[in-house]
Amino acid sequence: MNKRKIQKVVILFSILLLPSLLYLLLNTGVNQFKRLPFYGPKTLAEGSETDTIYHSIPDFEFVNQNGETVTQEDYKGKIYVADFFFATCPTICPKMAVHMGELQKHFYDRKDFKLLSHTVNPEHDSVEVLRDYADKVHAIDSVWNFVTGDREKIYEIAFKGYFANAMEDELAPGGFLHSSNLFLIDRKGRIRGIFDGTSTVETNDLMDAIEILYKEDFAPLKEK
Repeated sequence: MNKRKIQKVVILFSILLLPSLLYLLLNTGVNQFKRLPFYGPKTLAEGSETDTIYHSIPDFEFVNQNGETVTQEDYKGKIYVADFFFATCPTICPKMAVHMGELQKHFYDRKDFKLLSHTVNPEHDSVEVLRDYADKVHAIDSVWNFVTGDREKIYEIAFKGYFANAMEDELAPGGFLHSSNLFLIDRKGRIRGIFDGTSTVETNDLMDAIEILYKEDFAPLKEK
């Protein structure tokens, strides 16, 4: 076999083996691909002993800072980070907003990335109040939704969807108690990370976790 034929064979094998090499790079050895955990209850798919169905964020319908209806369909197929806040919060919310803003800065150019902030004081945080708040934190409307709506529905999705605190509490600063966490949600609405939204270190960890979720596009999960 002459030198040219050998080169052609090498190139052909390289093309054929590239997908397998990429898979091995992501899943074995020192470069083993780190998968994020799933949070919440899980069940087996009906009729299966191996396929797992993980907890996902339930359906919702709220109104954002522009008076537009926002539902789970707006986040379907997206990677997003969610949190809970209120506009007059005197303690943790400003720090959380800064860190959400950092996420926006790093990922705003990815069309499949979004942010979602739920007010826990909907009686005060009207569309107009949310509009002012969004402007104050330099939110990009196409990336970051601040939503209000029925109080009970907001509290219900906090408890049942995110396993988070959200309630009125006269002893809490500002009169409301809510989680300081930022919740990382994958393309199927599943919770894949929970990070302290007041911590710069954990916000940086969250950025790394977001990158891991994007890598799952190349090494997709087998679970449902």
